[in-house]
Amino acid sequence: MIEFTLNGKTVRSDDDPSTPLLWVVRDTFKLKGSKFGCGAGLCGACTMHIDGDASRTCITPLSAVAGRNVTTIEGLGTPDDMHPLQEAWVQLSVPQCGYCQSGQIMSAASLLEKNPNPSSTEVDAAMSGNICRCGCYVRIKDAVLQVAGQNLAYNAAEESKA
Repeated sequence: MIEFTLNGKTVRSDDDPSTPLLWVVRDTFKLKGSKFGCGAGLCGACTMHIDGDASRTCITPLSAVAGRNVTTIEGLGTPDDMHPLQEAWVQLSVPQCGYCQSGQIMSAASLLEKNPNPSSTEVDAAMSGNICRCGCYVRIKDAVLQVAGQNLAYNAAEESKA
């Protein structure tokens, strides 16, 4: 039996300790916000926080979270009480298909927790491991920077420098 904190509540799982955390959260605890993307920790769709750090849970065994705090997109905010990033995502119409967005938001939330006022370059670096097949990177970055208080809109000249 593995005990950990999930979205602020102590939970126990008797799933195989080698089972990826993503599947325990989705199948055992029925929290479906985090998605399966690649299964190799490369795309970011499965991102949750483990003790506040953005973590790829498709490759994190359940045994690794014993006694730790896990936060999913459902624990970050709710439709009635959204996290500022979730509000910015809605305001700026960030997602297209939406599949990767919970992972994107969780990575951004971890960044902003550690660095509340990141530069554009720091946002790029922190979000670089999250893949968006629809190419919504500009809106994702704008939302992160808006929440960071910079209120910077996308600048085509900046893109041409990259």
